[in-house]
Amino acid sequence: MTRSTCPICSKDTAGDSAPFCSRRCSDIDLARWLNGSYAIPGEDGEADIPDPVPTTNSPE
Repeated sequence: MTRSTCPICSKDTAGDSAPFCSRRCSDIDLARWLNGSYAIPGEDGEADIPDPVPTTNSPE
């Protein structure tokens, strides 16, 4: 069986909390995700938003 280390504190991982060594490290990781500390790199999201269709208020 391969031993792995906790991505938060680098200790050996435990079975119940894998891939973390403890519930504490698991909670720290969750908090980092929820606070936006982790991000997937990519292009600026505003470039993907199309311009709104202009509306005209001309009488028919």
